[in-house]
Amino acid sequence: MVQEKTTTALTFEDFKIEVLNDYKIAITSRECSLLGRKEVLTGKAKFGIFGDGKEVPQLAMAKYFKNGDFRSGYYRDQTFMMAIGKLTIKEFFAGLYGHTDLDYEPMSAGRQMGGHFVTHSLHADGSWKNLTKQKNSSSDISPTAAQMPRLLGLAYASKIYREVPGITNAANFSIEGNEIAWGTIGNASTSEGVFFETINAAGVLQVPMVMSVWDDEYGISVHAKHQTTKESISEILKGYQRENGSNGFEILQVKGWDYADLIATYEKAANVARKEHVPVLVHVSQLTQPQGHSSSGSHERYKSAERLAWEKEYDCIRQMRLWMIAINIASPEELDMIDANAKTAVLEGKKEAWKEFIEPIITEQKELVALLERVAEMSQNKSKILQYISVLKNIKDPLKKEILGTARKVLRLVINESGQAEVAQWIQSYTAVTQHKFSSHLHSESNSNVNSVQPIAPKYSDNSIADTDGRMIVRDNFDALFTKYPQALVFGEDAGNIGDVNQGLEGMQEKYGELRVTDAGIREATIIGQGIGLALRGLRPIAEIQYLDYLLYAIQILSDDLATLQYRTFGRQKAPLIIRTRGHRLEGIWHSGSPMGMIINAIRGIHVLVPRNMTQAAGFYNTLLEADEPALVIECLNGYRLKEKAPLNYGEFKTPIGIVETLREGKDITLVSYGSTLRLVEQAANELAEIGIDCEVIDIQSLLPFDINKDIVKSIAKTNRLLVIDEDVPGGASAYILQQIIEVQDGYSYLDSKPQTLTSKAHRPAYGTDGDYFSKPSVDDIYEKIYAMMSEARPNQYPDLY
Repeated sequence: MVQEKTTTALTFEDFKIEVLNDYKIAITSRECSLLGRKEVLTGKAKFGIFGDGKEVPQLAMAKYFKNGDFRSGYYRDQTFMMAIGKLTIKEFFAGLYGHTDLDYEPMSAGRQMGGHFVTHSLHADGSWKNLTKQKNSSSDISPTAAQMPRLLGLAYASKIYREVPGITNAANFSIEGNEIAWGTIGNASTSEGVFFETINAAGVLQVPMVMSVWDDEYGISVHAKHQTTKESISEILKGYQRENGSNGFEILQVKGWDYADLIATYEKAANVARKEHVPVLVHVSQLTQPQGHSSSGSHERYKSAERLAWEKEYDCIRQMRLWMIAINIASPEELDMIDANAKTAVLEGKKEAWKEFIEPIITEQKELVALLERVAEMSQNKSKILQYISVLKNIKDPLKKEILGTARKVLRLVINESGQAEVAQWIQSYTAVTQHKFSSHLHSESNSNVNSVQPIAPKYSDNSIADTDGRMIVRDNFDALFTKYPQALVFGEDAGNIGDVNQGLEGMQEKYGELRVTDAGIREATIIGQGIGLALRGLRPIAEIQYLDYLLYAIQILSDDLATLQYRTFGRQKAPLIIRTRGHRLEGIWHSGSPMGMIINAIRGIHVLVPRNMTQAAGFYNTLLEADEPALVIECLNGYRLKEKAPLNYGEFKTPIGIVETLREGKDITLVSYGSTLRLVEQAANELAEIGIDCEVIDIQSLLPFDINKDIVKSIAKTNRLLVIDEDVPGGASAYILQQIIEVQDGYSYLDSKPQTLTSKAHRPAYGTDGDYFSKPSVDDIYEKIYAMMSEARPNQYPDLY
């Protein structure tokens, strides 16, 4: 049941105090925008996008934002964050300066530009906070409309918590599903495909989502007539309006300068979403953008004189001020005093933020200068070092790169001198501390990361034989997992009713219900977003993308949102989403891609796992559900009907992540591959053994991370030859694999001949089995490639085939 809020009549004095406080927040936010732009133009800040012109509707939205609710917005919501008490003046400017200390810049520790907001869902050790006792904001990202897919999942989580009983630790994440997910977006960004995909999915799923569109008629310099049919997003979405018991949206329109109507509108929106679990679109029109799109240009270049005059007249703060005077909430003089006090407070906050940012760097500057002055006195290159010192000392507001760069230049001048060790030690110490501020938390650094999970081997009976379809191993393992983890759920195309396209979920929906094993529409980007939002709220989702090729529809969301989440929040939010798909050795142009090079280089921050069979895949799922990191698991499409031994310990055996497995030992050449191609490699190795070529076959198992124990190089030290076999295009995943082996593992030092790769052709396969044979490595291709490499080494024993 939704808990009803007990309300008491608001006296005029109480109302007056609340309105005056709102006005203070609005004018403070506006002053931050104005002064922030000046900081960019004077060079103290690099770039700025501000929320001026959007202050009043954000105040109204904030009034109905409750503990446990989540925001998924974009980079103009500073007033909202101030109104819910999650952004101070100093924090605003610390973000603008890129302060790398999370204590001063809690949004990203300087990893994102100002205007990108977040609240901390995690303690410093990576454990969850109680999200029902705080107001929550998921971490913003810059790509337009990319906050939308995640918003769907944040709202869908409330539906799950309300309707699915028995979820572990549910009380830390939801109070009976009463939470709303609040989305914000600029009107121009509603032209993006993921906006429409999200709106459609939310209407289908009926989730508590309030979607606010800030409409100032422009997208950068481009007018709405070039962005939106009929120049109105609410007009073209009228077909989504719910009626006569149908699903759909409640669509509301309101002017962005009308304080009283905005409050009434958001009260209605919140009641509909929270009580009825119906999504709401709030189209906030007639907004302005007083400083233009960003600090990189002026809106006077593209707005007419008439438009600029209108914007001045209908600035939302000006209109709020006139309304307050008209109904005797405050006199002009009282409001002038609030304005003056806000201006002073913002200026002081800015000064303090700058001081806190620059003083530690100046201290580092002085420390290095003192060190270099000592070193210079003992150096043959004293005059040159003193020149570097002089330049560094004269930098009023130094950057860390200027300090470290000076030290590195001086190091070159003191080689083999007494000061070399001292300078080198300073550089190494400074780099170790500073680099961490820019490079930590790409992955979880908690005690629940994948490296903390102990591998457990599958157990078999004494008389086990390989007589079980691979799909049944996956199915029975999922059955064990859904019982073991009540917070686990899976959704995707064909995942529900038929138990996925290969029956790896057969019978699971009937057993666990439609909300835990769920069909989804053909909407890959929002399937991933749905998973991100659910994971941000403590659930353990498995988002199924039917085939590997279809992952490309969602690659932007994976790359820009999920992969960067831990990094851009300095480890203060996590979304341990598992993405399940299937691929390898497919046939035809659109279903045959193995774009692994594209994937692994786009989604660093997400583990990429490539099991060769279903037991390995099941073990990966078991490992991941015990850990707190996102991962992509690519099952072998042609492995579901292949026979494997049935384990006895479903849900318990765990495949280690980042560990390779040697499938065949040999002394002549090391063959490295993964997935379905391994079966061809093993067959070729068996055939080569007949002519005396002894191949060592290694299964990578995990592309990200890659061979963390450096076992492949140990094999190369024995065989002195390397061939990487991969069904990606030339220069794709094989180039990455070679870089890891040759450069990271120093494998080059053991090679007697050049390392080689065997990949697919640069094109995708034509349809049919022959298309696969002539496009991707076949057993014959592998055999002849290895034979040719051995022929080069032993031409008398292995004469040329061609």
